[in-house]
Amino acid sequence: MSDKPLAGRAAIVTGASSGLGRRFAHVLSDAGASVALMARRVDRLADEVAAIEAKGGRAIAIPLDVSDVSAIGPAFDKVEAALGPISILVNNAGVGGEGMALEMTEETFDQTIAVNTKGVYFGAVEAAKRMIASGVAERGEARIINIASIAAFEQLGGLTVYCLSKAACVSLTKGLAREWARPRIAVNAICPGYIETEINSDWFGTEGGQKQIKGFPRRRLMDEDVLDEALLMLAGRRAHFITGTTITIDDGQSL
Repeated sequence: MSDKPLAGRAAIVTGASSGLGRRFAHVLSDAGASVALMARRVDRLADEVAAIEAKGGRAIAIPLDVSDVSAIGPAFDKVEAALGPISILVNNAGVGGEGMALEMTEETFDQTIAVNTKGVYFGAVEAAKRMIASGVAERGEARIINIASIAAFEQLGGLTVYCLSKAACVSLTKGLAREWARPRIAVNAICPGYIETEINSDWFGTEGGQKQIKGFPRRRLMDEDVLDEALLMLAGRRAHFITGTTITIDDGQSL
């Protein structure tokens, strides 16, 4: 098999300015895909594009707040104009939605659902329209990968709204996979456990964070690279027969 299995494919990664999104963009590029990095923090995107290009990859940066549904279509149009037909979408953008129910504000609730659920849904819809129109779907190369969480299946303290948003993400993954089975668009989700990233490093450095880690069966956090193989499988040719699936990778944290 070629060491560039995604050569000739155009991919989008949302929330690509840091953390897992940044990692996904590099992994897809290393596998040969041309990658559009999308996020609100445009300055960070430019740095990542430069890093990918320094390795010989092809990448572009496009600002996008996925909670603004009206902006998703025009952003995807820019990708097609620059990189060609979209064949891979990684719906990675997400927010935490922290807060106890009695203190939860309507603003935080709405923002969590807008990014973690609504943005995922309409991002998938916009990608699917283009995948069908361009013939990518007919060739069996259409891949939509939603990044959910073990929070879709677990009730995490102080994260009721976040859990709600990720459970909805898993549900819409299965629903869209069913709708788009005959057009041959593979829609799947990855459900990670706790991974040490920029977003949570401060918390896990505290006494409370360390106590949480000690409560995990293996008493550790996962590394950012643990999702690489699942991402490449769901983005590549093997996913021709995988759709409506959720892959949980959590080091046993949910046991």
